[in-house]
Amino acid sequence: MSRLMLSLALPLAAAAQNHEIGLTLGRIDGPSRTTAAGPAELGSGIALQANYGFRCWLSKKVALSAEVHFLANGLREITSPAAIVTRDVATLYATPGLRVKFMPLSKRLSPYVVGGGGYALYEQSYFRQDGAANQAPRFTHRGALMFGGGADVPVWRWLGARFEARDFYSGNPSFNAPVVGGGQHNVVLGGGFVVSLGRARE
Repeated sequence: MSRLMLSLALPLAAAAQNHEIGLTLGRIDGPSRTTAAGPAELGSGIALQANYGFRCWLSKKVALSAEVHFLANGLREITSPAAIVTRDVATLYATPGLRVKFMPLSKRLSPYVVGGGGYALYEQSYFRQDGAANQAPRFTHRGALMFGGGADVPVWRWLGARFEARDFYSGNPSFNAPVVGGGQHNVVLGGGFVVSLGRARE
């Protein structure tokens, strides 16, 4: 009976080690854009991020995980001399991807790279730069590519610190004027913590 219970418990313990939840706080920076009406500078804002990862494969040197990453930003101001340009924009990204972590069993530092793609939602302001009602669509739906890297640092058992940088390359928000050029890069630097449900041991 004891052998049977042990044989059942081991796969359950191994499965528990596959799940990882990360919560990070960062800053999202936008580029300066050129519209048909004039320049428009997309400002910075706070980025709230949540990440779920499922580890698919593990060795002492490398671990492969599938992940889903969420980012929400409530407001980024837009500065422009053009009166018709949108005053501000809010942002939401949902990007599934793959993460490759190096030295995943290290007790000091485990760097990783990540890449993927998914959905971008932009919510435009009700107002233009001149205070008049904004004629741009309230919501703009775009595709997004995501790539970046970072490092996890073990702190205590199942708890670790996470530091990372990600770039979300997406279609443009509706600035209320056509944008010259392609999509835009949205770079995020962040830090927080990660919880491993049953942290793997050597």
